Amino acid sequence: MRDLDLLRLERRVGLLLIPLAEGPGAVVGVARDGELLLRRQSGLASIELNQPITPQTGFRIASVSKQFTTTAILMLAAEGMLAPDDRLAKHLPGLPAWAATVTLDQLMRNTAGLRDMFELLRAGGVDLGDRVGAAQMDAAISRSQGVNFAAGERFLYSNTNFWLLGKVVEAVSRISLADFLENRIFGPLGMTRTRHTPDLAVPVEGLATGYLPRGEDFVRASHGFALGGEGGMVSGVEDLALWARALSLNLLGGGVLESQLQEMQPFSNGTPNTYARGQEVEVWRGLKLVSHGGLWPGYRTAFLRVPARRLTVIFIANHGGLGAGAMGTAVLEAALEGDSILHPVPAMPKLAGLEGTFRTEAGASLDLWVDEAEKPMARQHGVAFPLGPRADGMLHALRGGFRFAIERKPEGLVLHTDAGHSAPLLPVAERIALDCAGRFRCDDVATTWVVADGEWSVDGPLAKAGPFRAEGLTTGLARFHVPGALYDAWWDVRLERDTAGAVAALLVDGARARGLRFERV
Repeated sequence: MRDLDLLRLERRVGLLLIPLAEGPGAVVGVARDGELLLRRQSGLASIELNQPITPQTGFRIASVSKQFTTTAILMLAAEGMLAPDDRLAKHLPGLPAWAATVTLDQLMRNTAGLRDMFELLRAGGVDLGDRVGAAQMDAAISRSQGVNFAAGERFLYSNTNFWLLGKVVEAVSRISLADFLENRIFGPLGMTRTRHTPDLAVPVEGLATGYLPRGEDFVRASHGFALGGEGGMVSGVEDLALWARALSLNLLGGGVLESQLQEMQPFSNGTPNTYARGQEVEVWRGLKLVSHGGLWPGYRTAFLRVPARRLTVIFIANHGGLGAGAMGTAVLEAALEGDSILHPVPAMPKLAGLEGTFRTEAGASLDLWVDEAEKPMARQHGVAFPLGPRADGMLHALRGGFRFAIERKPEGLVLHTDAGHSAPLLPVAERIALDCAGRFRCDDVATTWVVADGEWSVDGPLAKAGPFRAEGLTTGLARFHVPGALYDAWWDVRLERDTAGAVAALLVDGARARGLRFERV
């Protein structure tokens, strides 16, 4: 990169960070050819202490941890201690029957079909701010006898997959995941400010406090869950730049190559899956992009790599209201400005009619709207995300770990998801009154839901919660809303009726846990 190009990039990044100067902030790193070209930071690591963020500040990088867990699995595979095609039950006996059907490789690729443990706990009235230990996490996973889908058929992001992979590393290596990562990855690569932190109660030197916006101010983010292979790491921009260098130069050791992490495997129906082994691999503006995001209360991370340009962008924040993916992509675009291979951004399709609440025949619901900046937006299971134009004229989710695209046809809108699945979107005209009052029990979460007067409450194994708002969309579909530390969510609830028309069961789908059956008691 020529000096003037670097000057332009520094100024572009500086402008991006200006709004963060007085509160929780972020750090940005740009690396190329093994050189950390740029480190810029803005904002406070601690509002209470008025302590600024520095390049050495540590952050919880959440799901960016997943690629380290998969690297550990591949190291053990290279040593002959396990194989990616091993069934999970071989290494972790005592789990439900599904452990005998899913492979370690399917766990790494999010095609195992296992319900997300955070969603299972949410169904039982527990939020991320509540204290949940490792044994309670294991119990929530083991209670769930059902799955989202048969292994290999579809994609659905699930933290359970990587929690269990971390357990496999420990079972096979006979040391803790923290020690394995330190001895085999962090130490050899010089990542001295990176560590795995399974217990959130243990202080971490140099760790920025995570904050969430509340009105014009901020509050400290609450989080009490034990952490594992799904998201337990603390790191910073310099150490992640060292990790990127090790990937690009194949310095991981243990016989593991970058190509193994990026190797993709199609679904059982032959359609492609762009989630590789703890990393997403996609085409972005004509270039191969390898990336992953991290999301935890008060922390946001984007780790973006363009191998063809030997370029890495790292964006990490302790401001829980930031869109790290969008801001990281803005830095990536600035770093690649003028690159002849970079395809232009596709034109935005017509947005007329892209507003309202919609549903599918299978019972999924979503909201679509155009915001004040004339940008298309969507919300599903309570999570709002921006939509962007694709070269084929569709609008797709600008959000990692999520397959979502909308096509406009003469007969209406069509939703395209994973593994080639699609469904027409049916408009929901007006909300209707709920007629499902009563008590409903689901053994897979050991929980009873109580519905009355347009509200619902939870009586779970670890907590009681509610009442929360519930709304009817149609005679067969409702939304049960639930507030959360990370975001306010909703469950899509199909109402199963008996021959007399009374609701006999609730069939519940969350963002990452599907097919929970609550029967009337």
